[in-house]
Amino acid sequence: MDTLHDAVGGEGVFRQIVDRFYDGVALDPILRPLYPDEDLTAARERLTLFLVQYWGGPSTYSDRRGHPRLRMRHATWVIGERERDAWLGHMREAVLSVDVSDEARAAIWEHLDRAAQSLVNAPLR
Repeated sequence: MDTLHDAVGGEGVFRQIVDRFYDGVALDPILRPLYPDEDLTAARERLTLFLVQYWGGPSTYSDRRGHPRLRMRHATWVIGERERDAWLGHMREAVLSVDVSDEARAAIWEHLDRAAQSLVNAPLR
């Protein structure tokens, strides 16, 4: 059976999602301060490689960075509902922008929504 990575056409689709997402982040007053690098190229590459690996593509992310440890890697930033909602808003637009099956889109969205919920580490503000 094909992986979702293969079913949607491979890395290119995930790169499209990530590029669209970071195009929104670059202009977002809530999210942009969470990215310390002036250039978002490295963040784009990390997220692309993570999503490619998660959905059954090459293990380049883990080969380069080790286990994803998402909560640990994001623990230094204050992530509340406001940040989560902004992140999900840009990600929803990105996922809706790619040409994939409704089934694949739903699977990708479910994972991203669940991941975003799990990274909230700050009380309501």
